[in-house]
Formats: sequence, C-alpha cells, structure tokens
Amino acid sequence: MYLDALSFLEDERDGWRAYEALADLTDAQLTPELATAHGWSGRDLIAHMVAWQEVALNVARELAVNETSRAKLEADADWAARGDAINDEITRTWRALPLDEVRARMGRAAGELRGYLTVVPETRWLKNAGMLRFFLDETTDHYEDHRGDLAAVIAAARST
Repeated sequence: MYLDALSFLEDERDGWRAYEALADLTDAQLTPELATAHGWSGRDLIAHMVAWQEVALNVARELAVNETSRAKLEADADWAARGDAINDEITRTWRALPLDEVRARMGRAAGELRGYLTVVPETRWLKNAGMLRFFLDETTDHYEDHRGDLAAVIAAARST
C-alpha cells in the first residue's frame, strides 16, 4: 500500500488533523456524553484515540532500537484476552484525569508517533505487512472508523 514512509506519515497527519478541533473545545463542550457518539463525550473520544496512539508510540519507540516490539506482543495478547474491555478501561482511566492532562497528551501523542516512525527502519514497519497493518489500525484506519463520533461531538459543541 505504501512505498515510502513519507506517504504514510502525510496520510496519518492529514487524517489526524480533523481531530485536533477537539482541543479547541471548552471543558463544558468536552464533558457531555452523547448517544450519537457511542455514549462518549468529547473527552472520551480523545481518550480512545490518543490511548491507542500511545500504544502505537510505545511500539514505534521499541522498533526504533530493536527488530521486534515487546509492547506490540503484549498489546496483542491483552486484546486477545480482554478485547473491548480495554476500551472501557481507557474511558474510566481518562475520565479521572484533569482535562489539561487530556489535552496535553492529545497534543503530544500523534506528533511523537510520527517523529519516531521517521527513525524506525522501514523494514521494521512499513515493509513488514503485520506491523504496517498494526500502525494503520491504530492511526489512519482508526481515525476513519471514528469520523462519525468526531462529527457528533463537534456538532453538539456548536449547538451549545
């Protein structure tokens, strides 16, 4: 699908750009849970997206210095064992965080991930079908999966 890292990184950046609008919402706009967004609030959507970016970031950090990633093996095993319960845990954990921390992590994760992927040898991720699939699942494909949730949160914020 991708012949070079720059193409992937540009697509990832373009895909994430729309989500950055969440950082501009007020605390009051990020708080209401919306039936039109899986029952999530804007905060919950940030949590879901960024938590999975952080998983990908941990994998990229390891791949920058190693041929394989223990973090990926652990994430795969955890998903196989618990599945969507992980997403519920993310929501609970991030709801306990101050919104300033939620915003700060949102402001860092995607950029750090892109930064690490620029130094990971392409043979370890871009030209490795399994790893490429993982990074697509945690970034561009994931962003696309939640476009409707993003639209619902933004629409609700505009109506307040």
